[in-house]
Amino acid sequence: MEIKQKYIIDFTKSVTWVVVLALIYCFNQTENLTAWIYFCLHGSYGIMWVMKSNIFPDKSWEQGASIPYALFMLFGLMVYWSPAFIITMQGHEATNNVIIASVIVFVFGVYYHFVSDMQKYIFLKYNSGLMTDGLWKQCRHPNYFGELLIYISFLLLTIGTNLWWFPITVLGMFVLFIWVPNMIRIDRSLSRFEEHDEYKKKTASIIPFIF
Repeated sequence: MEIKQKYIIDFTKSVTWVVVLALIYCFNQTENLTAWIYFCLHGSYGIMWVMKSNIFPDKSWEQGASIPYALFMLFGLMVYWSPAFIITMQGHEATNNVIIASVIVFVFGVYYHFVSDMQKYIFLKYNSGLMTDGLWKQCRHPNYFGELLIYISFLLLTIGTNLWWFPITVLGMFVLFIWVPNMIRIDRSLSRFEEHDEYKKKTASIIPFIF
């Protein structure tokens, strides 16, 4: 028996706001602005992801997953909620500067992540070939860059706690063991197009114009 990876991802994303809200009330953090900011950021991201998944889906998540792998995915995605636990359990309140930085990083992350995914979806729906314009002209993986900014915005809100290192470690492991191999696999797949070598020379990998 297999379950579509899409269902697992969409489920965890869709209940994020419920989980964070439950933590806020469980640990009596209703007066904690940082907790509510996190609720707004991560909760809205989860809802936007589910909307994206239904409006302009990524075919790679249509693959099936065995029950053990599905449980592994579920646990891995739940670990992304760690900043919520840290903030609410410790009653942490971030400084205004950190909150402002977090919101700004989140906004840019949402822009890069969702706009690039929509551009990819529309391009592949009507064309076949290599995308080299729009956000894909700035770097080869703007969707990953956007997602990176989104998760950085979450972990920024844990700065000042004694567990600030944990969400950073979690994100680092995902980037190193899942995102980087995926980006390498995508680059290898796109290398079948003649213009890919030239495109690769002119673009950054994940951070626009830089790296």
